[in-house]
Amino acid sequence: MSSPKEEQTLVLLKPDALQRNLLGEIIHRFEARGLKIVGMKMIQLSDAQLDEHYSHIKDKPFFPGNKAFMSSYPVVGIVLAGIRAVNVVRTMLGPTKGHEAPPGTIRGDFSMSTQANMAHASDSIDAAKAEVKRFFSPGEIFSYAKLDFDLSYSDDEK
Repeated sequence: MSSPKEEQTLVLLKPDALQRNLLGEIIHRFEARGLKIVGMKMIQLSDAQLDEHYSHIKDKPFFPGNKAFMSSYPVVGIVLAGIRAVNVVRTMLGPTKGHEAPPGTIRGDFSMSTQANMAHASDSIDAAKAEVKRFFSPGEIFSYAKLDFDLSYSDDEK
C-alpha cells in the first residue's frame, strides 16, 4: 500500500494555528504538495507529554512559557507520509522563527513569532519515528494507496 521509500513524520499544529482558524489552510498545503495523511487527531497535551517531547529544551529559560503555550489549547497531531516527507515538511514550514521565514512557507505566510509559529515538525527520520509513537498508537496510523501517488513522484523516485 505504500512505497518502501515512504517516510512518516509528525506535525503538531499548535494552539495559534487552531485559534487563528488556519488548520484547514495548513493541512491543505500538505495535501496539495502530495503528502498523505495517515493519522490525525486533536490532542490536549499533558505536562508529562510536553516534558518528554521537549526534554531537549527542558532546562532552557523559555521552556515554561513554551509549555504553557502548548498546553493552553488543543493541538492537532498529524502523521504525514511521503517520499522524503521529513525534509519536505520542514522545508514547507520554514525556519523556526516566523519573522525569518520566507514568504511562501507556512511560517513565512502566517507567523511572526518563535513560539507561536504554527507547527512543530519532526527534524529527522529517527525523531519522527519516536514522535509518532509518542502521540499515536499503532491503531491510529493507517496504510492505504493514494490515487495521486503516481502523479506526485516519478518512477525512479518510488
